[in-house]
Amino acid sequence: MVPVRRGRANHLRPCAVEAEPGAVRSMGGPAELAGRRFDVLVVGAGFAGAVMAERFAADAGLEVLVIDRRPHVGGNAHDERDAAGILVHRYGPHIFHSNAQEVVDYLSRFTGWRPYEHRVLADLGGGLRVPIPINRTTLNRLYDAGLEDNAAVEAFLAERAEPVDPIRTSEDIVVARVGRDLYERFFRGYTAKQWGLDPSRLDRSVAGRLPVRTDTDDRYFTDRFQAMPAEGYTAMFERILDHPRITVLTGIDFAEARGAVAFDRLVWTGPIDEYFGHAHGPLPYRSLRFHHETHDVERFQPAAVINYPDEAVPHTRITEYKWLTGQQAPRTSISYEYPSAEGDPYYPVPTPENQARYKLYEAMADARPDVIFVGRLATYRYYNMDQVVAQALATYRRAAGR
Repeated sequence: MVPVRRGRANHLRPCAVEAEPGAVRSMGGPAELAGRRFDVLVVGAGFAGAVMAERFAADAGLEVLVIDRRPHVGGNAHDERDAAGILVHRYGPHIFHSNAQEVVDYLSRFTGWRPYEHRVLADLGGGLRVPIPINRTTLNRLYDAGLEDNAAVEAFLAERAEPVDPIRTSEDIVVARVGRDLYERFFRGYTAKQWGLDPSRLDRSVAGRLPVRTDTDDRYFTDRFQAMPAEGYTAMFERILDHPRITVLTGIDFAEARGAVAFDRLVWTGPIDEYFGHAHGPLPYRSLRFHHETHDVERFQPAAVINYPDEAVPHTRITEYKWLTGQQAPRTSISYEYPSAEGDPYYPVPTPENQARYKLYEAMADARPDVIFVGRLATYRYYNMDQVVAQALATYRRAAGR
């Protein structure tokens, strides 16, 4: 069981950068919980669980226990300093961006922000690296097309687009927009590696997340608010959970905690099929494996993330974390990212078959008003971080109303 540092909560405006990292009340283990009663037990200390815990404690005045089977708070957004002193995202890059002012305002109570606009290059081999999402610069470098304005790009893409009706899959939506050649160069191999399925078997929403631009904007996101927590995600989570009515216990699973404590209400942020004992069979989730390295150079690559769409390259991307954090140091740390079918669940796999199976679990969840299912894994949806926060805030409001 891993305790988390003590400190105090701070309420900051969006651009504030001062304030000490927060703290949580941490207990030593299940034995110390024996006989305790809490109003709410929250399973999972990621975005969904932390927000729900903070709202139940600070807004409703309830006693909350937060548990997590990992030895830290923050879920997949957890960051920490490695042996070289570089702040790295242990579970891959997490880039905060949002158009939801409510979400920005809420998180700004617990962190200052470092302005950051994310940029990604795709490595197409032979030394050719181009912006992704595809934009005018990408097309001009790739085809020496000489495209000078938005209209020229639209016409160029229209010549290559292949009509598909109806559009059902990720392959359909890309081929119908940009044609077969760009689909093969940028999407097919990367998507197959990421999901373990050919894009022709994946819901259109997967490829639909990545736009194609006609201008030269090379930012990965275009949201109004783009920034990174000034002191990192873990420090932000510590502040969110720094409340006298919140107790956190890490390195413990639900079965162990459930046998030690009494509680009136449960918030579940883990896989929904796990909660119901895989009664309808397991829901597929995609996992990731990371290989972290430190190099004795100030910069390793020309962008924070470089994607490798070629299916023959085993990793999907390389991330260099100093681009994200703005940290100044003579050395730099990177991670190679390898998708996997085994390991901790990261992403629900969006296929019609999986969605149909999820609906069976959703019906079981609807019959359990004493349990609140919230978050990416518990609702089997591919949410961004801000979307998870928005879902948690809305879910809390509904729960408080009841």
